[in-house]
Amino acid sequence: MNLNLKLQQYIDGNWVDAKSAHTRNIINPFNQEIIAVVPEGDESDTKAAIAAARESFDNGEWAFTPATERGAVVRKIAELIERDKEELAYLESLDTGKTVEESRGDMDDIAGVFRYYGELADKDGGELIDSPVPNSNSKVVHEPVGVCAQITPWNYPLLQASWKLAPALATGNTLIMKPSEITPLTTIKVFELMEEAGVPAGVANLVLGAGGTVGAELSDNTDVDLISFTGGIATGKKIMQAASVNVKKLALELGGKNPNIIFADADFDIAVDQAMNGVFFHAGQICSAGTRLIVEESIHDEFVNALVERVKNFKLGSGFDEDTQMGPLISAEHLEKVEKYVEAGVKEGATLAVGGKRPEDPELQKGFFYLPTIFTDCTTDMTVVQEEGFGPVITVEKFSTEKEAVKLANDSIYGLAGGVFTSDSAKAERCAAKMRMGTVWINEFNLYFPHAPWGGFKQSGIGRELGRLGMEEYTETKHIFQNYKPESMNWF
Repeated sequence: MNLNLKLQQYIDGNWVDAKSAHTRNIINPFNQEIIAVVPEGDESDTKAAIAAARESFDNGEWAFTPATERGAVVRKIAELIERDKEELAYLESLDTGKTVEESRGDMDDIAGVFRYYGELADKDGGELIDSPVPNSNSKVVHEPVGVCAQITPWNYPLLQASWKLAPALATGNTLIMKPSEITPLTTIKVFELMEEAGVPAGVANLVLGAGGTVGAELSDNTDVDLISFTGGIATGKKIMQAASVNVKKLALELGGKNPNIIFADADFDIAVDQAMNGVFFHAGQICSAGTRLIVEESIHDEFVNALVERVKNFKLGSGFDEDTQMGPLISAEHLEKVEKYVEAGVKEGATLAVGGKRPEDPELQKGFFYLPTIFTDCTTDMTVVQEEGFGPVITVEKFSTEKEAVKLANDSIYGLAGGVFTSDSAKAERCAAKMRMGTVWINEFNLYFPHAPWGGFKQSGIGRELGRLGMEEYTETKHIFQNYKPESMNWF
């Protein structure tokens, strides 16, 4: 397949192959065809990228470039993403299997993220604070952290990259990005666009390769000042341990098992529609997927029946088919993981209402497809209720009272996001206040925008992305005090 793309790493302003000459095949999850061959970097490539970023930060000009100029470069990246929207959406769907309409929406969001941070770049001029000393000046300024390692997941490759790249660049940092080794194509493309936009050599570096080599070096290396990681809890804990070697700053988004509370007074049809939207986009491979439905007992059976009937009619297929509603899972390995997850639910006593297997359609046999699945009769001690499955699987629990609904929602090691559907605004506000999650949607699910911070409570992570807080993650706070008329203390 001929892609208009530099299938290389980007280190210190140069497009390079892996030093080992090793490569990796990139697979289309719809049909298992090889769509690209990319370098498979290792520790040596990572060290070279870190050295380039360190040199650029310590001796280069990017950190001291006026914020208005850095902002203009970041906004230029947004313009180039909009210009190449169709190409980027094509690459994203080819690489991940998601529908191209979803990918087009992602590109709009990604351009919006770069534009938001480009416009925010020069809005922090510091703060003057009161001083107890006469004839003095006391101010607080925010400066770039330094060399930032950024590790992104395979489910939303470029969207997640944008949440890290844009604020890091806007605040004057240098960086090394490691995309998922199985979905690197749009990240490679955006590095081409960053080069075109005028990001100086050494400021932004791209290393391709596995987490066990590239990711481990980024975590261990003492020339890295910050790690931003989006992925699973197990890997996040390893990164925390490794980062302690030089007390790196950490920003971790580690997923969720997100509850969606449906009260009997909710708009029934909208709640059903949003319950599906909250899970089945990108085949449920979303960290914020509302996979835990918590439904009021009086409408439980009717609600489940409505979901099952809608789910039975889902159109699975190629992301490039306009009729496709849901594409494949990302890989054979992940398909097997979802199958075992569903098997665990059955063994633990959950009732399979629909799905629970691979589709029988002959046209889908080469892809990593799994039918949308709904479990009922679920309890909080079940694996499928507690663990993140990252697939098209919904579990349904019942509740009778508002207090019980909130208790069920909070019964999790995660705290990323949750939803409440009700026509009673006071009830919604009470629930939102008691739900231990970084985001709570009311009569909505899975809505993101650049201005609103994103991150979790509990084991869903540390820190925030997006919004002003997402920018602050990439800054250090410094207090500068100046005495205009110093006097001798005559103490010694």
